[in-house]
Amino acid sequence: MDFTLYIKFFLGLMAIINPVGLLPVFVSLTSHQTEEERNQTAKVANFAVIIILLVTIFAGQYILDMFSISISAFRIAGGSLIAIIAMSMLQGKLGEVKRNKEEGLEASAMESVAVVPLALPLMAGPGAISSVIVTAAEHHTLVNLLGMSVAVVLFGLISFLLLRMASVIYRLLGKTGINVITRLMGLIMMSIGIEIVAAGIKGMFPSLMG
Repeated sequence: MDFTLYIKFFLGLMAIINPVGLLPVFVSLTSHQTEEERNQTAKVANFAVIIILLVTIFAGQYILDMFSISISAFRIAGGSLIAIIAMSMLQGKLGEVKRNKEEGLEASAMESVAVVPLALPLMAGPGAISSVIVTAAEHHTLVNLLGMSVAVVLFGLISFLLLRMASVIYRLLGKTGINVITRLMGLIMMSIGIEIVAAGIKGMFPSLMG
Protein backbone atom coordinates (compact mmCIF):
# COMPACT_ATOMS: atom_id res chain seq x y z
CA MET A 1 0.00 0.00 0.00
CA ASP A 2 1.39 3.35 -1.04
CA PHE A 3 0.35 5.69 1.77
CA THR A 4 2.27 8.55 0.15
CA LEU A 5 0.01 8.23 -2.89
CA TYR A 6 -3.14 8.35 -0.75
CA ILE A 7 -1.91 11.38 1.21
CA LYS A 8 -1.04 13.23 -2.00
CA PHE A 9 -4.42 12.26 -3.46
CA PHE A 10 -6.24 13.53 -0.37
CA LEU A 11 -4.30 16.81 -0.30
CA GLY A 12 -4.97 17.20 -4.00
CA LEU A 13 -8.71 16.93 -3.40
CA MET A 14 -8.48 19.52 -0.62
CA ALA A 15 -6.61 21.89 -2.94
CA ILE A 16 -8.78 21.41 -6.03
CA ILE A 17 -12.19 21.38 -4.32
CA ASN A 18 -11.16 23.86 -1.58
CA PRO A 19 -14.10 23.43 0.83
CA VAL A 20 -12.84 26.33 2.97
CA GLY A 21 -13.01 28.65 -0.02
CA LEU A 22 -16.53 27.39 -0.76
CA LEU A 23 -17.88 28.46 2.64
CA PRO A 24 -19.04 31.91 1.43
CA VAL A 25 -20.63 30.29 -1.62
CA PHE A 26 -22.39 27.74 0.59
CA VAL A 27 -23.69 30.53 2.84
CA SER A 28 -24.97 32.42 -0.20
CA LEU A 29 -26.66 29.37 -1.71
CA THR A 30 -28.38 28.47 1.56
CA SER A 31 -29.21 31.97 2.83
CA HIS A 32 -32.95 31.19 2.57
CA GLN A 33 -32.68 28.02 4.66
CA THR A 34 -32.83 27.41 8.40
CA GLU A 35 -29.75 26.14 10.24
CA GLU A 36 -31.16 22.63 10.26
CA GLU A 37 -31.81 22.78 6.52
CA ARG A 38 -28.30 24.11 5.88
CA ASN A 39 -26.82 21.20 7.83
CA GLN A 40 -28.96 18.79 5.82
CA THR A 41 -27.84 20.49 2.59
CA ALA A 42 -24.21 20.12 3.66
CA LYS A 43 -24.79 16.45 4.46
CA VAL A 44 -26.49 15.73 1.12
CA ALA A 45 -23.87 17.70 -0.84
CA ASN A 46 -20.91 15.89 0.68
CA PHE A 47 -22.61 12.50 0.41
CA ALA A 48 -23.19 13.25 -3.29
CA VAL A 49 -19.55 14.30 -3.68
CA ILE A 50 -18.38 11.03 -2.11
CA ILE A 51 -20.62 8.99 -4.42
CA ILE A 52 -19.56 10.96 -7.52
CA LEU A 53 -15.85 10.60 -6.76
CA LEU A 54 -16.14 6.91 -5.85
CA VAL A 55 -17.93 6.20 -9.12
CA THR A 56 -15.29 8.26 -10.92
CA ILE A 57 -12.47 6.26 -9.32
CA PHE A 58 -13.83 2.91 -10.51
CA ALA A 59 -15.77 3.79 -13.65
CA GLY A 60 -15.05 7.39 -14.66
CA GLN A 61 -12.87 6.71 -17.67
CA TYR A 62 -15.16 3.88 -18.82
CA ILE A 63 -18.22 6.15 -18.65
CA LEU A 64 -16.53 8.90 -20.65
CA ASP A 65 -15.25 6.38 -23.19
CA MET A 66 -18.70 4.77 -23.42
CA PHE A 67 -20.23 8.06 -24.54
CA SER A 68 -17.08 9.18 -26.37
CA ILE A 69 -16.79 12.20 -24.07
CA SER A 70 -13.41 13.83 -23.64
CA ILE A 71 -12.23 15.61 -20.51
CA SER A 72 -12.12 18.80 -22.56
CA ALA A 73 -15.79 18.46 -23.50
CA PHE A 74 -16.63 17.78 -19.86
CA ARG A 75 -14.77 20.95 -18.88
CA ILE A 76 -16.76 23.02 -21.38
CA ALA A 77 -20.06 21.61 -20.09
CA GLY A 78 -19.10 22.11 -16.43
CA GLY A 79 -17.79 25.62 -17.02
CA SER A 80 -20.96 26.60 -18.87
CA LEU A 81 -23.08 25.33 -15.98
CA ILE A 82 -21.01 27.35 -13.49
CA ALA A 83 -21.42 30.46 -15.65
CA ILE A 84 -25.21 30.02 -15.79
CA ILE A 85 -25.40 29.62 -12.00
CA ALA A 86 -23.14 32.64 -11.56
CA MET A 87 -25.48 34.75 -13.70
CA SER A 88 -28.35 33.91 -11.34
CA MET A 89 -26.20 34.92 -8.36
CA LEU A 90 -25.29 38.24 -9.99
CA GLN A 91 -28.97 38.98 -10.58
CA GLY A 92 -29.88 38.01 -7.01
CA LYS A 93 -32.28 35.33 -8.24
CA LEU A 94 -30.65 32.38 -6.52
CA GLY A 95 -32.87 30.82 -3.89
CA GLU A 96 -36.04 32.52 -5.10
CA VAL A 97 -38.09 29.58 -3.82
CA LYS A 98 -39.02 30.81 -0.35
CA ARG A 99 -41.30 29.68 2.42
CA ASN A 100 -44.45 30.85 0.66
CA LYS A 101 -44.16 27.81 -1.64
CA GLU A 102 -45.43 24.34 -0.88
CA GLU A 103 -43.29 22.19 1.38
CA GLY A 104 -42.67 19.70 -1.39
CA LEU A 105 -41.19 22.43 -3.54
CA GLU A 106 -39.04 23.61 -0.64
CA ALA A 107 -37.56 20.14 -0.17
CA SER A 108 -36.97 19.83 -3.89
CA ALA A 109 -35.23 23.20 -4.01
CA MET A 110 -33.06 22.31 -1.01
CA GLU A 111 -31.95 19.04 -2.59
CA SER A 112 -31.30 20.79 -5.90
CA VAL A 113 -28.96 23.26 -4.22
CA ALA A 114 -27.17 20.42 -2.45
CA VAL A 115 -26.55 18.32 -5.55
CA VAL A 116 -26.48 21.09 -8.18
CA PRO A 117 -24.57 23.38 -7.96
CA LEU A 118 -22.84 22.44 -4.67
CA ALA A 119 -21.88 18.80 -5.24
CA LEU A 120 -21.67 19.15 -9.01
CA PRO A 121 -19.97 21.16 -10.44
CA LEU A 122 -18.69 23.35 -7.57
CA MET A 123 -17.18 20.53 -5.48
CA ALA A 124 -16.93 17.44 -7.68
CA GLY A 125 -16.35 19.56 -10.76
CA PRO A 126 -14.31 18.98 -13.93
CA GLY A 127 -11.03 19.67 -12.13
CA ALA A 128 -11.65 17.18 -9.34
CA ILE A 129 -13.12 14.53 -11.64
CA SER A 130 -10.30 14.95 -14.16
CA SER A 131 -7.73 14.62 -11.38
CA VAL A 132 -9.41 11.50 -9.99
CA ILE A 133 -9.68 9.86 -13.42
CA VAL A 134 -6.01 10.51 -14.19
CA THR A 135 -4.79 9.26 -10.78
CA ALA A 136 -7.00 6.16 -10.90
CA ALA A 137 -5.78 5.36 -14.42
CA GLU A 138 -2.13 5.62 -13.35
CA HIS A 139 -2.59 3.55 -10.17
CA HIS A 140 -5.28 1.09 -11.17
CA THR A 141 -4.55 -1.81 -8.82
CA LEU A 142 -7.44 -2.78 -6.55
CA VAL A 143 -5.48 -1.92 -3.40
CA ASN A 144 -4.72 1.58 -4.67
CA LEU A 145 -8.30 2.14 -5.78
CA LEU A 146 -9.54 1.11 -2.34
CA GLY A 147 -6.98 3.39 -0.67
CA MET A 148 -8.13 6.30 -2.83
CA SER A 149 -11.72 5.48 -1.90
CA VAL A 150 -10.87 5.77 1.80
CA ALA A 151 -9.25 9.14 1.09
CA VAL A 152 -12.45 10.31 -0.66
CA VAL A 153 -14.63 9.29 2.30
CA LEU A 154 -12.26 11.06 4.71
CA PHE A 155 -12.38 14.18 2.56
CA GLY A 156 -16.19 14.10 2.56
CA LEU A 157 -16.32 13.93 6.37
CA ILE A 158 -13.88 16.83 6.81
CA SER A 159 -15.68 18.90 4.18
CA PHE A 160 -19.01 18.30 5.93
CA LEU A 161 -17.59 19.51 9.25
CA LEU A 162 -16.25 22.64 7.54
CA LEU A 163 -19.60 23.43 5.90
CA ARG A 164 -21.33 23.11 9.27
CA MET A 165 -19.30 26.17 10.31
CA ALA A 166 -21.18 28.17 7.68
CA SER A 167 -23.94 29.00 10.19
CA VAL A 168 -21.39 30.97 12.22
CA ILE A 169 -20.49 32.95 9.12
CA TYR A 170 -24.18 33.53 8.42
CA ARG A 171 -24.77 35.00 11.88
CA LEU A 172 -21.70 37.25 11.61
CA LEU A 173 -22.53 38.66 8.17
CA GLY A 174 -26.32 39.01 8.31
CA LYS A 175 -28.67 39.24 5.32
CA THR A 176 -27.07 42.34 3.77
CA GLY A 177 -23.61 40.87 4.01
CA ILE A 178 -24.81 37.65 2.44
CA ASN A 179 -26.36 39.53 -0.46
CA VAL A 180 -23.11 41.38 -1.09
CA ILE A 181 -21.10 38.14 -0.95
CA THR A 182 -23.61 36.43 -3.24
CA ARG A 183 -22.97 38.97 -5.99
CA LEU A 184 -19.23 39.03 -5.42
CA MET A 185 -19.03 35.24 -5.51
CA GLY A 186 -21.24 35.27 -8.60
CA LEU A 187 -18.66 37.44 -10.37
CA ILE A 188 -15.82 35.17 -9.22
CA MET A 189 -17.76 32.04 -10.24
CA MET A 190 -18.45 33.57 -13.66
CA SER A 191 -14.69 34.06 -14.09
CA ILE A 192 -14.00 30.49 -12.97
CA GLY A 193 -16.61 29.17 -15.37
CA ILE A 194 -15.07 31.07 -18.27
CA GLU A 195 -11.59 29.79 -17.33
CA ILE A 196 -12.86 26.18 -17.28
CA VAL A 197 -14.57 26.63 -20.65
CA ALA A 198 -11.39 28.17 -22.09
CA ALA A 199 -9.34 25.23 -20.80
CA GLY A 200 -11.80 22.84 -22.43
CA ILE A 201 -11.68 24.71 -25.76
CA LYS A 202 -7.87 24.74 -25.61
CA GLY A 203 -7.88 20.98 -25.04
CA MET A 204 -10.26 20.32 -27.94
CA PHE A 205 -8.78 22.84 -30.36
CA PRO A 206 -5.11 23.34 -29.40
CA SER A 207 -4.28 24.87 -32.80
CA LEU A 208 -6.75 27.74 -32.19
CA MET A 209 -4.94 28.74 -28.98
CA GLY A 210 -1.63 29.14 -30.70
